Amino acid sequence: MTITSTNQGPVTRITLNNPDKRNAFDSTIIEALIQAFQRAGDDENTRVILLDAAGRHFSAGADLNWMRAMGELDADRNRADARRLATLMRTIDGAAKPVVARVQGAAFGGALGLICAADMAVAADDARFCLSEVKLGILPAVIAPYVVRAMGPRQARRYFMTAEVIDAPRAGQLGLVHEVVPAVDLDTTVARLITALLDGAPGAQRRARELVHRADGSAVDDAVIDYTADLIAELRTGAEGQEGLSAFLEKRAPNWKPDRN
Repeated sequence: MTITSTNQGPVTRITLNNPDKRNAFDSTIIEALIQAFQRAGDDENTRVILLDAAGRHFSAGADLNWMRAMGELDADRNRADARRLATLMRTIDGAAKPVVARVQGAAFGGALGLICAADMAVAADDARFCLSEVKLGILPAVIAPYVVRAMGPRQARRYFMTAEVIDAPRAGQLGLVHEVVPAVDLDTTVARLITALLDGAPGAQRRARELVHRADGSAVDDAVIDYTADLIAELRTGAEGQEGLSAFLEKRAPNWKPDRN
């Protein structure tokens, strides 16, 4: 199974479990994650949801075969697909229980959406992050509301445009994760956060997100989701998106990249 969900007392652990593909996700995995978070949210015995990943890497983002399939669909089908990813992000963001993300290794592309939609995130000090979409002629449109909320608009402009790899200390400075710790301390740090959450009142914790959204004005509504889904559908099916995907699959430089020889 590429997604596993296990109950560990008051904690439901949802695990990306496809390490051979660096936990890259596709439409099937997106649906499985939506269902897993909804079940955990409805489970009266669950107090905390832990999102983690098996193997060396948290997630490489979109699966290569899924990317290829998306490049062959028209704008309407791309829009429908993008809205399912948007549904996943909003499901995590609005989960009925606090969500903690445990991050190791690579967290690229859409994986940053999962991390930024969670309430809190802890990363190993060797973790790496990247908003790599612009290299394919597209943008991290659907995850943007959550990533921008985490790192702020000025920093988002830089990393959306440059696709630089962000090391773990810098990710902490940017607000992508709350804590960066040695890999050997990752589990104990996550356990400490969970203990703190279990000491709080669950009803108050459920209302905490509502309070924060109202206080900072960053609620992700239907208009925002429509805009991001329309944008990624337009870019995926446009000339740059098609060229970027083709270049990536053919292992060549896209036509916009300068020859530095």
